[in-house]
Amino acid sequence: MTNFILTGLCILVGFLLRRYASLPKDAHKGVNAWIINVALPAVSFKYLPHIEWNSSLLLPVLMPVILWLCAWLYVRIYASTNKVSRQTAAALRLSTGLSNTSFVGFPLTIAYFGERELSTAVICDQVTFMILATAGILLAINASGSSNPSPLSIIKKIISFPPFIACIAALIIPIFADISPLDNVFDKLAATIGPLALFSIGLQIKLDGWKNEVKHISYALLFKLILAPLIMLTIVLLTNIKNNIAQVTVFEAAMPSFLTASIVATEYNLNPKLSTLITGISILISFITTAIWFWIIIKLTGS
Repeated sequence: MTNFILTGLCILVGFLLRRYASLPKDAHKGVNAWIINVALPAVSFKYLPHIEWNSSLLLPVLMPVILWLCAWLYVRIYASTNKVSRQTAAALRLSTGLSNTSFVGFPLTIAYFGERELSTAVICDQVTFMILATAGILLAINASGSSNPSPLSIIKKIISFPPFIACIAALIIPIFADISPLDNVFDKLAATIGPLALFSIGLQIKLDGWKNEVKHISYALLFKLILAPLIMLTIVLLTNIKNNIAQVTVFEAAMPSFLTASIVATEYNLNPKLSTLITGISILISFITTAIWFWIIIKLTGS
């Protein structure tokens, strides 16, 4: 319950401060800088070194990749039948193809499945980070530029993205050195991502003119909250995988839009209003839809 209240409160505070306080127009950019350069890297160092990898974790590794590819096709179909700009199509792909597997996903996983199953959610989250840091950034660069960037500049952008660097470092450094004494530091820094990211979303939400985006928003929410978990549940049922890892993976697929993807969309000017509206609305609705999906998952995959 605390996490639910905190989620709504952080978005509301950001929205109210932007609407009624004398904040700079781009106040959210300072918040985003902390999230991208400090909080997200800390998440990698907090969790990755402690995961025991084995073949049973293949499903949570593949889930974000499958949904990213399905979302790409989903938005392509939508864009081909509607007048959608390149920037808006990119915003829709980022909003539908990447899930909020951490701040919303972690507490909900603990609430519904228990803390012992959090390791599965962490794997889903880290692969999601990797997709954002590679394919997501490449998508943002291509959609935002007036000309096609060179392969070298694309590679430079990807390898210089702090969360990507942190993911690689968190996997490699523990092989050669014990960084466990820093666990408390990483824990404190990682804890800032949720409240600040939600606060940033609140700062950017503009309700004026939302009716003009209803079609885009509805299409994105249909995939993010219904079709995405349905795709993963279908895979689990067809492969007859019935264990806690499969259940949590499907549950994580039901999470709302990825906060950091919205931040990236804002930084690259990919219809930031649309991306923040999709993120904020999907988070609020997901508290209802995830409860329904939990019941469905247990009913169909319970051993």
